Amino acid sequence: MAVDKVVPSAAAAIADIGDGATVMISGFGPPGQPDLLIEALYESSVTDLTVINNNAGAGGKAISGLFAAKRVRKVVCSFPKAIGSTVFDELYLAGEIELELVPQGTLAERIRAAGAGVAGFFTPTGYGTELAEGKEVRVLDGRPCVFERPLVADFALVRAHRADAHGNLVYRKTGRNFGPLMASAAEVTIAEVGGIVPVGTLDPEIVVTPGIYVDRVVLGADSGAEEGR
Repeated sequence: MAVDKVVPSAAAAIADIGDGATVMISGFGPPGQPDLLIEALYESSVTDLTVINNNAGAGGKAISGLFAAKRVRKVVCSFPKAIGSTVFDELYLAGEIELELVPQGTLAERIRAAGAGVAGFFTPTGYGTELAEGKEVRVLDGRPCVFERPLVADFALVRAHRADAHGNLVYRKTGRNFGPLMASAAEVTIAEVGGIVPVGTLDPEIVVTPGIYVDRVVLGADSGAEEGR
């Protein structure tokens, strides 16, 4: 039976994201950021969100607008400060948003672990700092290591370069970043793509995220070279 995961609009794609949901959002600054889906989330009434992404408030108006509207309760990220954006800083200093700061490599591995079904892992990163407080520590090969748990989300909003109707995704250069990891770590994955091609036309060798991980596909702007460098 044919499977068509293409939905008509971003609003329809995110319609079942409810209050209190944990949402992963791909992107390394602007590259790989699903602006259309974030804007749809902003236009909805959903609130009390936990957002997992790399840059809090960076990458344009879409995600910083979500923070500014005070619809995010907590953010899990590597870089909370962003050049040209003070939204997150102001909310955090006012005690209006919670921050879980995670080193970038640890963030990526915690997301990957969720997708791989790994219950946790030890890493030397963060040992001896406030980031390790309350966490199990073991000495492995002579190095103290901190135990980290996987990050699982209710929804992942990712940006890809191209998709087919089955949800197979290909990325463009740095636009790839967190997308593949997040797509496998959420209960529901929604992909915003620059183009949708007929099933069978994507070379399997270049498919990075297989359609089995993707639940919905929505057509966004084809940003071309701006999608990744």
